[in-house]
Amino acid sequence: MLDERPGLLVFRAEGPRAAHLFRNEPGGHRWQRVPPNEKRDRIQTSTVTVAVLREPRETERVLRPAELEWRTTKGSGPGGQHCNKTESAVVLTHLPSGLTVRCEAERSQHRNRELALRLLRARLLEEAERGVAAHANAARRQQLGSGMRGDKVRTVRERDGQVTDHRTGHRLRMEDYRRGEWGPLVD
Repeated sequence: MLDERPGLLVFRAEGPRAAHLFRNEPGGHRWQRVPPNEKRDRIQTSTVTVAVLREPRETERVLRPAELEWRTTKGSGPGGQHCNKTESAVVLTHLPSGLTVRCEAERSQHRNRELALRLLRARLLEEAERGVAAHANAARRQQLGSGMRGDKVRTVRERDGQVTDHRTGHRLRMEDYRRGEWGPLVD
């Protein structure tokens, strides 16, 4: 977990099949559920937009120390006395581009510095690719969509226990979807 705030979740996935696992995730996702306190079986719908970014290799994007401005602050959120007394959160600014990254996922300032540098490299790579080719920007916008109901790529219906992939038209069992298994399809 690299960053977690209301409305934003940034995490890092690695492994031999990570790119394969997340290749169909970009776009809008609609989640339908009946809340436990709902008396009339009314369905609530939430929408989430997903973007998948590639993390650059260390040699791909070299950052000079003179381009970086490091600041440390006290972390926010739960953590009690440790959070209030130590400056473990890191704010990293790339001076030439003005891009700023804040990382407070770990208790250790050193670990947060590593995570902030990785996140900054990934965001700088994304900006460079976007600047080099205009169609890369259009592809990213196409991945995210507007977040409106018609832009959805997948619908999760807890009540029926089904997940529908709107690009392929296939339906999956909810248990398989939650485990990350895209096995037998339900039609």
